[in-house]
Amino acid sequence: MLTPLLDQAALASAQNAVEPVVKAEGVNHYFGEGSLRKQILFDISFALQPGEIVLLTGPSGSGKTTLLTLLGALRSVQEGSLRVLGQELRGAQPSTLIRIRRQVGYIFQAHNLLRSLTAAQNVRMALELHNGLSPQEAQQRAEAMLAAVGLGDRVHYYPEQLSGGQKQRVAIARALVSHPKLVLADEPTAALDSKSGREVVTLMEKLAREQGCTILMVTHDNRILDIADRVLHMEDGRLESQGVA
Repeated sequence: MLTPLLDQAALASAQNAVEPVVKAEGVNHYFGEGSLRKQILFDISFALQPGEIVLLTGPSGSGKTTLLTLLGALRSVQEGSLRVLGQELRGAQPSTLIRIRRQVGYIFQAHNLLRSLTAAQNVRMALELHNGLSPQEAQQRAEAMLAAVGLGDRVHYYPEQLSGGQKQRVAIARALVSHPKLVLADEPTAALDSKSGREVVTLMEKLAREQGCTILMVTHDNRILDIADRVLHMEDGRLESQGVA
């Protein structure tokens, strides 16, 4: 009679043991040197669980983008502990940082598409870091991802031939085509009207749920708070709240 209870306890323990996608503990960050040194982030501690969609809000200059660049292994961790996808980033070797970047998708306020490349070519760029794919396979994946974001008939269009919302859809396709475990989005709706912005975040939510990835999205747009599992709020470099959406 004890076996089922033991099995249940083991299952509960295994579920609790799932490592967060992101775990930050006491992260501080500074810009400048000597007398010009200024602290930007103060004792940042939080975790992101697998499959979560979390919004990061707060006024301009509060440190949101700096935090995002640390999470994406685009900036060196100076103080504290920051684990992303099971790897400690503080003091990590360049090869480790490159490996982390390959598993992270990035979406920015400016879509950052290369004007000289078609939509499909822009999306394919995200696959060039991944070995083992032939050019034909990469093209097929890019076209399939563009179809998933509603641009199946725009694969050969250049950015100047696309609307703002369509460009951001290409950026989403580029971020998700490699099936990353973590997506970092910095104000992805800021340059869009309300209808296009809503369509973009709804699409991000749908695709992320399907792929099972975690999203951390910086936003000032209160109209999209309902898509989140949680909302984090930053003020003056500090996480002030970690409430449920």
